[in-house]
Amino acid sequence: MASQAVVPQSEDFSRWYNDIVYRADLAAQSPVRGCLIIKPYGYELWEAIKGGLDRRFKATGHQNAYFPLFIPESFLKREAEHVEGFSPELAVVTIAGGKQLEEPLVVRPTSETIIMEAFKEWIQSYRDLPLLMNQWANVVRWEMRTRPFLRTTEFLWQEGHTAHATYDEAEAETRQMLDIYADFAVNDAAIPVVTGRKSDREKFAGALHTYTIEAMMGDKKALQSGTSHNLGQNFAKAFDIKYLDTSNELQYCWTTSWGVSTRMVGAVVMAHGDDKGLRLPPKLAPYQVVIVPIFRNEAEQAPVMEVVARMKMELIAAGIRIHIDNRDGLTPGFKYNDWEMRGVPVRMEIGPKDVEKGSVALARRDIPGKEGKQFVPQENIAIRVQDLLVEIQANMLAQATVFRDANIHDVTNYDELREVVLAGGWARGWWAGSGEDEARIKDDLAATIRCFPFDQPGGNGVCLFTGQPANQVAIFARAY
Repeated sequence: MASQAVVPQSEDFSRWYNDIVYRADLAAQSPVRGCLIIKPYGYELWEAIKGGLDRRFKATGHQNAYFPLFIPESFLKREAEHVEGFSPELAVVTIAGGKQLEEPLVVRPTSETIIMEAFKEWIQSYRDLPLLMNQWANVVRWEMRTRPFLRTTEFLWQEGHTAHATYDEAEAETRQMLDIYADFAVNDAAIPVVTGRKSDREKFAGALHTYTIEAMMGDKKALQSGTSHNLGQNFAKAFDIKYLDTSNELQYCWTTSWGVSTRMVGAVVMAHGDDKGLRLPPKLAPYQVVIVPIFRNEAEQAPVMEVVARMKMELIAAGIRIHIDNRDGLTPGFKYNDWEMRGVPVRMEIGPKDVEKGSVALARRDIPGKEGKQFVPQENIAIRVQDLLVEIQANMLAQATVFRDANIHDVTNYDELREVVLAGGWARGWWAGSGEDEARIKDDLAATIRCFPFDQPGGNGVCLFTGQPANQVAIFARAY
């Protein structure tokens, strides 16, 4: 039952997370290893994420398309670094229709190759540029260790793919899309993120640069929540994507790709959830308000349900997503716990005394107990609830920001870095090390460079690992 107690975060964060995902009715386990059944409540949360991003994509001139699930194996082999990066994760079809295929087909792990093949046909001159496409799809990566929403064999995502005339235009696109991800994370998901560039060791296979938004989860681990890649001309050369420029000379295009997946559902769970369950930001919550009618007999039921119906009409007319819990045979207390588990931002209670007084009780999910509960007049209820939802959205972002900032620590040497990482925080310090140095730290501490933040202190410092002069600061953390 959704209202059962979960393992506390402080006791076992991983088990807490699994408890929440399943007991809050976001997902169910699948008979296919590593795959997940996303239940309606979880899918509505994904649809809210999808809607918030899709509006932003279209506002910046991107169009949605759909490309095949199956990719000829030879396509992946054209960009050497790309196929090497994905080879261990590929699912390959060799038999179809009872016959051996002449060429194996890869179930898409990502669509750069098949989309680049299409771009080659569609792009002839500078007039065809920029070409701005996005795809909402499922992809398959054969994961050995899976965790619901965070790492599954099959997952849902969007992948944007664009082509440009110059490096500068491609770089501007790559950064613009990262800014869109950050804007969505902060303003819709109420998750503060650090934006920055991935190290060469951590960048996407086949990219010149990879940019990332990194979010801190409730256990202080980092979650890479969205990435944007400047692919340079690597894929254009591999797929012969050329255009005639204004001087009538053939040039290779510059391409980008960028993506956010159902991992963002996991981010919302882990960044905001508590020991009572989910805490959903109002902008993403499938239901922003749940109304719980309270009555003991038929005489009380009629006037209570009359007020419930009126509140429902006013809230829906104001565009507020609501649900009425009129389940029989369950106590109000059970329902309260159930909707706390599901993370609904506001609970509205209406009983006989509220009918008499012309009031309703509003309980906030972001502030527990009596502090988060208030009795307000029924009059102008939609305006009051709208204001409350705005307040809750801002408060959840503020809470997450305070938590994140309190757990990012500046370090000056490797001993300090080790101390911070082992205590579960993020370590920020000057870096001039090599990929091999990064690998040593990963082997020693299971921590990686999450990014070189765009927000740099400026000037120069001393590398925390090599003691050499450094001109940039990096953030290290353990991550999902």
